[in-house]
Amino acid sequence: MVRRLTAALLGLACLTASGAELRAEDWPQWRGAGRRGVWAETGIVETFPQAGLKVDWRVPVHEGYAGPAVADGRVFVVDARHVGAYDVIERIVCIDELSGEVLWTHEWEANYTGLSSTWATGPRATPTVDGDRVYALGASGILNALRVETGELLWTRNYVEEYDTEIPTWGIAGAPLVDGERLIALVGGAPGAKVVAFDKLTGAEIWRALPSDSEPGYSQPMIIEAGGVRQLIIWHPAAVASLDPESGEVYWEQPVRAGAGMSVATPVHSDRRLFVSSFYSGSLMLGLNPDRPDAGVTWKSTSTSEILTEALHAVVNTPVIDGDYVYGICSYGQLRALNAATGERIWETQDLTRERARWASGFIVRHGDRYFINNDRGELVIARFSPEGYEEISR
Repeated sequence: MVRRLTAALLGLACLTASGAELRAEDWPQWRGAGRRGVWAETGIVETFPQAGLKVDWRVPVHEGYAGPAVADGRVFVVDARHVGAYDVIERIVCIDELSGEVLWTHEWEANYTGLSSTWATGPRATPTVDGDRVYALGASGILNALRVETGELLWTRNYVEEYDTEIPTWGIAGAPLVDGERLIALVGGAPGAKVVAFDKLTGAEIWRALPSDSEPGYSQPMIIEAGGVRQLIIWHPAAVASLDPESGEVYWEQPVRAGAGMSVATPVHSDRRLFVSSFYSGSLMLGLNPDRPDAGVTWKSTSTSEILTEALHAVVNTPVIDGDYVYGICSYGQLRALNAATGERIWETQDLTRERARWASGFIVRHGDRYFINNDRGELVIARFSPEGYEEISR
């Protein structure tokens, strides 16, 4: 996330090794295909050139915190500009991936009353692309469905006006998730509409679930397969919940309090493990039942201090599970490795973020046996994580 965005595609020719056969992979939503944070494109450079990467094009955009989505040769970015103290014009921009030409834009009015004034600076949710449609969500809870080719508005829903959603301090952030004919969104509405499934073609409500007795939080809905069924995982400030994505029926819930409503990182799933981590409340590792949709606590943090932390107190970064280890960035920028079975800290280093600063972070994407990390300084880092430590390859 960055406060003032400048979209610049670091061209595929720059990130791919010379002469290598390229298999391009789209990144159509938050954390890519399946929201797994895994980049499967082939022919990627091993190290960055000494002179740096060649920039193919740049397109100036306004303020925002959302990442780009890339699909079928198009890049989608959402941003906002202020026209009053809390009145803004939000928009989605569609850009040609190869040339940087702006193909179309669509704007809508929004009001950021209720957001912290420091952070009232644009959308948070990455656009979600599904075939010929793209879904854009603003920080005040206005959800738009548009045609990919032209930007034509197909339908819109307003969380505040239609669901009485109370906008949390840092805005609406949960990017909608496409599942079959449903578009699943963390609405935070009442009554009983913390999560809502819309018909992705018409915007009509299909089902609603979970009481709105807490803020919606800022995490992303995701779907996993465990216990013989597909499970929709919703992490909100009071619990981790598993639902049937087709009906909204609740399979199970595990209470876990996220201090200050800061359920931010995306839940991480690996085999029979499901992991969440928050700034004040630390980490929770759940064990998933292999025979039915159910989960139990494997281990959890007890510290609520941002300084005297246990295991991992992630803020906005989503950790990763790699085999028997968890890797993630803690409250003051410390990259840590944990034993996934026990939560024991194996090592930590400040080398990735280069500074001990509150909420220092990085966006972690796995590529084979390496990781690409974009830190808060705007540096792109290639590294390996292992039980032996942090190995920086290139920066």
